[in-house]
Amino acid sequence: NIGRVTCICSDKTGTLTEGKLRLAHTGTAEGVSPERLIQSAALAARSDSGDPLDAALHAAANPDETVQQLALFPFTEQRRRETSIVRMPDGSRVAVVKGAPETVLGMCSDGDTVREEWGARVGEFATSGHKVIACATRLLDNAAAIDVEPDRGYVMAGILAFEDPVREGVREAVASCRAAGIRVIMVTGDHPSTAEAIALEIGLGDRRPVVISADQLATGSDQTRANTLATVDVIARAAPAQKLALVRALQAAGEIVAVTGDGVNDVPALQAADIGIAMGERGTRSAREVAAIVLLDDNFRTIVGAIAEGRQLFRNLQLSFAYILMVHIPLVLSAAIIPLAGYPLLYLPIHIVWLELIIHPTALLVFQDGAQAQNLLRVERDGPSHFFTRNAWLAITAVGLLVTAIVVVAYGFSLGDVENANHARAMALALLIIFSATITAVLSEFKTATSRVAVAGSIASLLLFVQISAVARLMHLEPLHLGDWLLAASGGVSAGLAALVVRQAVRGDAPKLETQRAVL
Repeated sequence: NIGRVTCICSDKTGTLTEGKLRLAHTGTAEGVSPERLIQSAALAARSDSGDPLDAALHAAANPDETVQQLALFPFTEQRRRETSIVRMPDGSRVAVVKGAPETVLGMCSDGDTVREEWGARVGEFATSGHKVIACATRLLDNAAAIDVEPDRGYVMAGILAFEDPVREGVREAVASCRAAGIRVIMVTGDHPSTAEAIALEIGLGDRRPVVISADQLATGSDQTRANTLATVDVIARAAPAQKLALVRALQAAGEIVAVTGDGVNDVPALQAADIGIAMGERGTRSAREVAAIVLLDDNFRTIVGAIAEGRQLFRNLQLSFAYILMVHIPLVLSAAIIPLAGYPLLYLPIHIVWLELIIHPTALLVFQDGAQAQNLLRVERDGPSHFFTRNAWLAITAVGLLVTAIVVVAYGFSLGDVENANHARAMALALLIIFSATITAVLSEFKTATSRVAVAGSIASLLLFVQISAVARLMHLEPLHLGDWLLAASGGVSAGLAALVVRQAVRGDAPKLETQRAVL
């Protein structure tokens, strides 16, 4: 089913990027040293949270063991901040908050001018692709309750900018998706400017990525949202809970959606998506349990590889079924038409066994072309909802009827006035097997060693069973003359080349998700 995906909603951190944050820059308030800023931010970071940002803060800080934490109000996607109340070595109580700059600035008592200055500094780092957080502090009364989070009266301590390199190969994977008609939408909780910088780096939006915030997507009419989703490349400041609305909106617009997630809050979106993909390295157990796929390396490039596998698998199935139909149509029709016309049986049981020993191994083993993630098969979005298009069915049927006519005419011609059934059978079987070998070559394009072995084996068996007199007698056949071989080869190859039309028709197919479920 993943081969049917037309849109991927991917997390940024750890999927498109390495997920290994490193503190790169600091911007401090007047009178605050970079060391003090880092230590303050680390007080509001948990060492056991599993968050790469918290880990980077603790790695950069020189913690003061004499500072005692009294209360913690953890980070959530809705709050976009984490607050810690601590007792300093001198006995004073201090509240420290870190989080999204706009959230932290909203909790500070600084004036509008100061907030604008900080906003500009945040923008400088964000536009260069850094993940930016702000940190602020507030001195508390020692008698104040610690079970209520202070949410006003803070003073800005500064901002911290983190680097998170893009994963190797992601840009190429995104380009493969675009070339194959797959939309990629980056969903992140980061600042819009940070998200835009990363989108530019990985090639989203063809150097002009459309970036909106999740709150913007939640406003407006259904038609407005549909128009926005049709062009958007990045959704910033997105909470996991908002992914569900995004998935449903994309599905309503006709997309077949794959979505990545790692947390408990991602579970509804993973369940609603056509393909839910959980992160194996950093994902929670609940996310992994509800997802259709668990991504062991958390790498976007692996998702693209899985889509390539799905698309190639479906194409292999189509080619295999096309081969089976084109060979069996003349086999079944000629086996019925000739006896009904009053002629001797065309196929004896031994001939059916021989043909099926050629047909079924070929169908099962030849059409196993491997997928290439860097060269995804393109699937048109407005394709049909069935296994083959009408054009493919017409081409398959036409080729099958053409071969039927050739086999019947050749059998009647070779039968002659004396009704030499063994000679006529040999002629008909030669035509059918040469046709089988030709369409095997046409549909497989000799991409695998198995296809070459199947073609060579089919022709070798024909020569063995027909041209060696002792074996031919056991098979109720008669060796053919040079003129017979030329006629059989020209008829079989010509009909087989007609399968080029079938191959082109199959390549133009784009079956939808529901049909592939039924087939698989």
